[in-house]
Amino acid sequence: MRVAPAIAPAPGFVPPVVVATDPGRERYDGEEVSPVKLTSAEPVSTFSVDVDTGAYANARRFLTQGTMPPQAAVRTEEMINYFRYDYDRPTDRSQPFTVTTDVAKTPWNADTYLMRIGLRGYDIDRAERPPANLVFLMDVSGSMASPDKLPLVKTALSGLAGELSAKDRVSIVVYAGAAGLVLEPTNDVKKIRRALDELSAGGSTAGGAGLQLAYNIAEDNFIEGGVNRVILATDGDFNVGVSDQKALVEMIEGYRDRNITLTTLGFGTGNYNETMMEQIANHGNGNYAYIDTALEAKKVLGDEMSSTLFTIAKDVKIQVEFNPAVISQYRLVGYENRALREEDFDNDRVDAGDIGAGHQVTAIYEVVPTGARGWIAPRRYEDAPQSEAARRMAEAAHVKLRYKLPDGDTSKLIDYVVTSDQLKAARAPRGDFAFAAAVAAFGQILRGDEKMQGFDHDDVGALAGRQDDFWRQEFLQLNALAASMKGG
Repeated sequence: MRVAPAIAPAPGFVPPVVVATDPGRERYDGEEVSPVKLTSAEPVSTFSVDVDTGAYANARRFLTQGTMPPQAAVRTEEMINYFRYDYDRPTDRSQPFTVTTDVAKTPWNADTYLMRIGLRGYDIDRAERPPANLVFLMDVSGSMASPDKLPLVKTALSGLAGELSAKDRVSIVVYAGAAGLVLEPTNDVKKIRRALDELSAGGSTAGGAGLQLAYNIAEDNFIEGGVNRVILATDGDFNVGVSDQKALVEMIEGYRDRNITLTTLGFGTGNYNETMMEQIANHGNGNYAYIDTALEAKKVLGDEMSSTLFTIAKDVKIQVEFNPAVISQYRLVGYENRALREEDFDNDRVDAGDIGAGHQVTAIYEVVPTGARGWIAPRRYEDAPQSEAARRMAEAAHVKLRYKLPDGDTSKLIDYVVTSDQLKAARAPRGDFAFAAAVAAFGQILRGDEKMQGFDHDDVGALAGRQDDFWRQEFLQLNALAASMKGG
């Protein structure tokens, strides 16, 4: 199979329109928009990081088809984290990522502020990459026959094969009516591409059996100290029942605990099961991406291969404690299905998200300063902040992060203070922060968030401003498409 050379896309390029079959049969498991929290009652917010990007690419697919994405398909944090920001690079690998905090006035609410927390993982050169034992698990059932499914899978995985080194190994497992191994472990790119090229779609979907076989192959070829990962490419249409779903998750978690992780790549339209794809990747300590174009395939499996495959920090959790003397109310923008209990933060047995080489994670809180008008009216019998909160008036929030090194079982703790002066000095977001806020607003508008106070897609475009980066230019076009579909 011949792969076209990488060509920089022309400015203004929009992926071609693909006609959807029946998006009404697609399966999503959206959460309600994060509720507002009163700091006096719930001062602590805890969540697992999320580096998935599937929700953004999937929303793009809907918009380029001329339809709005279902609200349940939109996860704002995945939209924000689709893009890269100007966070400082780590200087010391003993702490695998940097942490940036900044504050700006909220563009859609004059009474609130945005507090951004940004993480950036260290990059690794090709020569530094640990050896990889990868098992391509490919759905070749009849539902994968359309051009936006199996042919695109072949393109995506063929591109990844070209990024491999001599110390890496790839196996290919397929499943339809039954599961089978079609390529023994090899690093011969020609063999890999030839095996991919010969595959065709047909039959029912024995997804659970395919996954079990892929894990067996990964275990048989396990590389100590290397990357051992199953990469599942499918439309997510597993024919497993509800009782099998629990067993499937238990199997994935069992192999995760043996350091065999799972990345899921979603393809296609009509019967797409995004609920399955996102959830099993989370349980497998891997990533979930949706591949809607050959360009997206190149981005995820070529340009970002290191962050997709090579973990530099695992079980990364964020906990923010707000000072009720300074912040009266807050809400986390997105991360609804990543919420953790407060006690989970210090519990190293609780699984959380991983960060790959070069990965970035961005989280945005919208906060109300004490004394300002918030979403919730003052309570008649509300207590004043306790003396300790008042004594620490210089601190608006205490940000803590826990993470484990890839080969570690005990977490490390780092913490930062967001000062009250940062709120006092805050201005309208500019540059990178403005763009991140624009993407956050875009996601919340698509979700039907009533707290956006009439902020619309035209406002999003103005906030994002002019952009030189191709992917950011594409965002502006998608936002304009969404505006036209809403009639403004």
